[in-house]
Amino acid sequence: MTTLLDLKSSVLRQVQRSQSLRSRREPAPTASSPLTHCPDPLPRRISEESVEFFERVNAILQKQENMLRAAQAECQRGACTVPPPQEHVDQSFVHDRISRTEVFDMGEEEHDIILQKVQESKRASFSLRVSVMKAKNLMAKDANGYSDPYCMLGILVGQSPREMEEKKERKFSFRKRKEKLEKRSSTKEVLPAKCIQVTEVKPETLNPVWDEHFVFEIDDVHNDLLHLDIWDHDDDVSVAEACKKLNEVSGLRGMGRYFKQIAKSVRANGSASSGSEENADDFLGCINIPLNVICEEFQLLILPFFFQRDTALSKKDSNVTIHKKLLSQIVEYEHAHVKREPYNWNGQVCPPAWTVLTHHAVQTDLSPLQQAIVRWQCYSSHHRTQRVCYSLLLRLLRTIDAEWDPVTVRGDLERQLSDSFRLYTEHCLCLMKNMRQIFPCTSAAAITRYELMLRGIGYMQNMRAFKTVCPLRNELHLDITTAVKKGSAEWYESLIARYKPEEGDIVHHPLTMQTLEEQLKKLVHVIDAVCADVQRARNIYNQLFYSAVKVDFFSISYRQLEKQVADDVNVAMERVCGTLEQESSRLTQTMGETIFELFMSLKILKGFREFLPLKFLEPVPQAKHSSSAVEVTACLSQNFCSEAVCYSEMITRKIERNQLGRDHKGFTVQLCVALNNTEHVRVFLGHLPRDLDWQGVERAMEESCGVEGKEQVYKALNGQLFNMDLDLQREAKRLITLLTDKMLPELRRYIQHISLSPDSINNDDAVSPLMKYLQDTMAILTENLVKENLTRVLQSMWELLLRMILDAVAENRGVQVEFYNRFQYTVETLLQFFHVKGEGLSLEDMKSGDYKVLDEELRLNKCSSFELIEQYYLEKISQQKTLKHTRYGRISVKCYYDAPEQRLTVEILHAADIIALDANGLSDPFVIVELCPHHLFPMAKSQRTQVKLKTLHPVFDELFYFHVSPEQYRHRFACLTFTVMDYDWLSTNDFAGEAVAPLSDFCWPGRPNATPAGKSVQPFILHLSRSKPSEKPIMRMLDARIGDREAQEFVRRLKEIEKSMEEE
Repeated sequence: MTTLLDLKSSVLRQVQRSQSLRSRREPAPTASSPLTHCPDPLPRRISEESVEFFERVNAILQKQENMLRAAQAECQRGACTVPPPQEHVDQSFVHDRISRTEVFDMGEEEHDIILQKVQESKRASFSLRVSVMKAKNLMAKDANGYSDPYCMLGILVGQSPREMEEKKERKFSFRKRKEKLEKRSSTKEVLPAKCIQVTEVKPETLNPVWDEHFVFEIDDVHNDLLHLDIWDHDDDVSVAEACKKLNEVSGLRGMGRYFKQIAKSVRANGSASSGSEENADDFLGCINIPLNVICEEFQLLILPFFFQRDTALSKKDSNVTIHKKLLSQIVEYEHAHVKREPYNWNGQVCPPAWTVLTHHAVQTDLSPLQQAIVRWQCYSSHHRTQRVCYSLLLRLLRTIDAEWDPVTVRGDLERQLSDSFRLYTEHCLCLMKNMRQIFPCTSAAAITRYELMLRGIGYMQNMRAFKTVCPLRNELHLDITTAVKKGSAEWYESLIARYKPEEGDIVHHPLTMQTLEEQLKKLVHVIDAVCADVQRARNIYNQLFYSAVKVDFFSISYRQLEKQVADDVNVAMERVCGTLEQESSRLTQTMGETIFELFMSLKILKGFREFLPLKFLEPVPQAKHSSSAVEVTACLSQNFCSEAVCYSEMITRKIERNQLGRDHKGFTVQLCVALNNTEHVRVFLGHLPRDLDWQGVERAMEESCGVEGKEQVYKALNGQLFNMDLDLQREAKRLITLLTDKMLPELRRYIQHISLSPDSINNDDAVSPLMKYLQDTMAILTENLVKENLTRVLQSMWELLLRMILDAVAENRGVQVEFYNRFQYTVETLLQFFHVKGEGLSLEDMKSGDYKVLDEELRLNKCSSFELIEQYYLEKISQQKTLKHTRYGRISVKCYYDAPEQRLTVEILHAADIIALDANGLSDPFVIVELCPHHLFPMAKSQRTQVKLKTLHPVFDELFYFHVSPEQYRHRFACLTFTVMDYDWLSTNDFAGEAVAPLSDFCWPGRPNATPAGKSVQPFILHLSRSKPSEKPIMRMLDARIGDREAQEFVRRLKEIEKSMEEE
């Protein structure tokens, strides 16, 4: 645009030198000049022409203000309720609609035959679909503190209201106790066995999850009941076998259940009657649900829908396809009968249609996700031929995203969903291309629809479903950018087509000043229209695009229109200059005014440049990357930093745009070349201080400006070079990330293969697929990357694999040790692979960061529960040694050991600065002292001091004695724990802090505390801490070992402490 303005200035200077502008001071031209001949004007006439001239010039100068005012008026007019224009799209994007003859249409004769069959058929029966999902907090009936629950459910025959009143206090159960069943000959008199359904037994749990589904036929919808029992399953076992479970008993209640189980076993073994089986299971609870309540809140299934008509369509098509055809016809019919604002239809159908669809979906067992996908397919397909409200489509997309489960969407359904996303996206891109006609600013309804459409597209590209079924369309914003550019170009071509002269007219009829003036006036109108369009883009459309899809609509459309305007103005001005160079042509006053008006229009258009973002890079043209890297180094003598960064960003964008549809090897090679190009530019710029003799420049500045001048030049030049190096490294890292992201699906699949491999497969066979893939990838990288880039890529791959293995281990805590041994073998194999016997990554670089975390995770997971508990106390001891001062207070104690008696004496003296845990700003502290870990001191019991009321500085002065053998205190993890609690007589005690002291500090031979004079040693201070146990990895590992009683007991005690902290 600057070049064009320079061209206009030269034209104006040429105009000033022309004869026509000097005609004011010279005599009028003779009659031989056909362009400028006019009679001598009168003085009054000259004054009027001057006034008109200045009025015209003033109007030209006021053009920008008038355009702004017109744009504001246009936006205000858009606030009225003007219906939006029709949304015509290319027919290639319109999907083939389903023919109604496949679903509903039939001849009269066929209709009468089917109607007769239905009328003669039996009355419609009903059935109820029941889903038993889960239960919570059931009663514990077994000795181990759990139950083995299962459900029995069925339909009770309805009773009249009078019978219900008489028996409202009577309870029913599928199983009665023996004394109650003696009154009946059989339980079948209560309910037939075929009407009873039973779930699976969930062993050893109080919170079972069944997720099972049953269907019951219903005779009386108004009076029948749905009855459900929950029982605890008990196997018939002998007394000897029951006694073997003594070690599973927990607590006094568990002991009571245990004796009850033994007594039950005696009765079961001593009785051979069939009635003993009725006493085997314990009753947990029951519930009755009237079916009339279910009918009010839910929907019953009408069975004739499922059984009466077995058509050819139902035989050849799946349930999903049939449901889709039903919904398509209903949608088409319902939309055709919408009278008011059909373009704003929200998709609501009439109650009979909704009933048909609901019953069909439930009878054919369509999941909520399948129904959501079918609704999206039908409504989006219908929208491409007859528009609906975009908020409806957005709501359907959100439903799919909320219900999304990739495991259940496979095969044809996945392909159909992918096609629907693709067709809808192409439809929206076509509308974006024609947005100026379809969504004008003069219609508020059209702008609202456009905003909702863009929000839907923006939401779609972030959906999990879209990323799964359309993995190659992960750069939707690039498609939107292309559509905006193409739409702007086509709109401009249609605008200027009305003003461009035919090429034949230019050839056969020579251009005159008059025809050129007409063309320039038309061009001014075109540029004014472009300015108005750019103004609308900045004020209205840009905000819609950026908020919904993060695309800068204003910058894209402005640059596209500016380029086309520049081309046309350049051609027009070349013709003007060529005509003026002819001796017979002179510039008239009206021609000068037209050129001036053109100049002002261009100035207005150029004024929009100030609203462009600071960085806007045009995509690079198609070129070979290897040669472009050499070419860009030849033009870096000035502004080298911005040029280098611009180049690296452009090749990165080019790679991202061209990745779709490429095979893995070709894309990898292209990325390698781009990485090498970036490194080539970076190395070249690193030699610039030497090649351009920066030291000579610094010396010259020092001679002329002193030391300050030298430092200023040094900071300026080297600062730019340093920032440029950082930017290039950032772009290289971006390319490497793009490369590793392409490897991510394959690597994830191979890691999952290792994780799911059975123990019968040896480690080499489990790891070999991953190593084969890495070897093939390494061959491509080694062949196409320079050494520096190869090291960077290998380091990134190594870190990626470590994170993936760490995630796999974290998701599988509490499994067998063989699982962790296999991943330990995998890590060691990968370590050797990337080290390549010293030619690859260094061991020091690899064994840092995530490697240390993963190595520690694997090591701990391979430990037994006792070893993890011991590691927990080792960490506590290490943490205690680093504590210098805490806000939770401190405790003063003395410990000394009598070796001959193997007796440890603990003297708790006092505590200070205990935190306030009561409402009065004080606490009622006491101290619990115990030997830990408990499995090392199974006979030692915890002891506690007296409670000191209402104080933060309690004085205890109490002695406690523990028996400790040399075999026990020699362990590094053996310790004393001091737990300070706040006594609450109305609720549970509150945790105030804890401290640990290793036994090795005062029990080892030679220690002052282990001598006869140990009583006289000085007391030591222990600072209290209140860290949350759940934040430690060891706690998460122990918590995951559900079947390990020691681990669960240890976790339970620590969780009680943490719960006390949270309640504060």
